[in-house]
Amino acid sequence: MSSTAASSSSRSANSTSTSIPASVPAGLITITQPPQTTIAFFKVAPSQPITFAWNFSYVLSTPASLTVSAICDNGNTYPVGPTNGVIPGTATSVIWDAYGWQEKNPNSPLAQATYTLEIFDERGPGSARSPGLLQPNNALKFALYTPQGYTPISSGWQCTGCNSGALPTAHPAFFCICLTIFVMFASGFAMLRNAAR
Repeated sequence: MSSTAASSSSRSANSTSTSIPASVPAGLITITQPPQTTIAFFKVAPSQPITFAWNFSYVLSTPASLTVSAICDNGNTYPVGPTNGVIPGTATSVIWDAYGWQEKNPNSPLAQATYTLEIFDERGPGSARSPGLLQPNNALKFALYTPQGYTPISSGWQCTGCNSGALPTAHPAFFCICLTIFVMFASGFAMLRNAAR
């Protein structure tokens, strides 16, 4: 690329950022899949890809790239997506093969824990709020779990919570229902007795 083309490209990038009025709000990402209001649970297993999707609001200068990471409660950070966590700045979703990533990285296994999804542009995770530029997002919490393998009963599986020698115990709700019915009958009987007088 010639120096003239480079300076022209630099001027256009600068003019885009300087032409955004200061009164414009910072650009936002809103996670649409899974919903930000709940903690979604995802299985780490073959053929179980995880999809994250989002919408942009108030972004007037398109990011050059986005970095998507999963930050575990234990402090470890994992790249999300097929390209080591870095995707085009116009992307509105990413598919993560967590199982495939774990198979390729046996020294950094994914914990069965809660994670925070972090998305930021090329300016980095700690970039300051700027009018029209994307503000980093870390509003989504999700959890990963690894399913346990099937153990047939014939192989010696035992119920750890069972005790065949003990008497069966009633659930507390059953006791409350029985007590409620008794009180209803006793009250009804008392009302009928008073009405007969």
